[in-house]
Amino acid sequence: MEEIVRYKRDVWGEEVILGVSWDLLYVIFMAVVVLLIAHAIVMAALAKKNLDRPTDGGRRIIRHESIDRWFHWLMAVSILVLICTGVAPILGLRIAWLNIHWISGLILTFLVIAHIVRASFWQDFKSMLLVPKDFAEPFDSSRKPGKYYFEQKGMHWAVTVVVLAVIVTGVLMFMQIDTPFWDRTNNMPEDQLGLVFLLHGLSTLALVALAATHIYFALRPEKIFYTRSMISGWMSEDELAANHDPVKWSPKEAD
Repeated sequence: MEEIVRYKRDVWGEEVILGVSWDLLYVIFMAVVVLLIAHAIVMAALAKKNLDRPTDGGRRIIRHESIDRWFHWLMAVSILVLICTGVAPILGLRIAWLNIHWISGLILTFLVIAHIVRASFWQDFKSMLLVPKDFAEPFDSSRKPGKYYFEQKGMHWAVTVVVLAVIVTGVLMFMQIDTPFWDRTNNMPEDQLGLVFLLHGLSTLALVALAATHIYFALRPEKIFYTRSMISGWMSEDELAANHDPVKWSPKEAD
């Protein structure tokens, strides 16, 4: 556990958790780079066997409403700012990061709460649920998904869990510092604060890995039309037919 957790002595001389070992940041980074390069090589080899891809011409259908695209990109910017400002001091970069960090954290918290409310009452929440039959989808090319396929659902729930962990631990840490709303209290015992730092650090490392993976797959040539739909809102009828089951998902036509 010494490679994962850092410890210190408190005022009583007892050993308490200080936080996560940031050496893991480099391990995570290298592991993600190696895995994504390996995936890119495999996909490049397989691409020679199937050069046919759906076109973006013809009738367009709506995949993402404008408000959902705004939610996505604002949350993406908030997460990237949080990662950059959180990692900067670890890398030895001297910037005034703390205020930017907690402001971005509050913005992300608001956006996540608003998104949960919208997803629960105005969107088809069931379309994002992972059910047992979804796990067979990656191994059976004949099984086409509804609006979201297995990997998209898995990424969504992984990011959800990690972001909620970042937010909860971040709020607990935020309550311990000087802000425009209150003065520093230091009311959390050192052992509890160390555990919060540890969980926040671990969730941050997981978020770095997930963000890098998400960006990689968003830029994959065979998936780039999903990224386009998150910008423009639409995908073509040909792209729908090639990748989705219209019985499970029948979107509206774009204007």
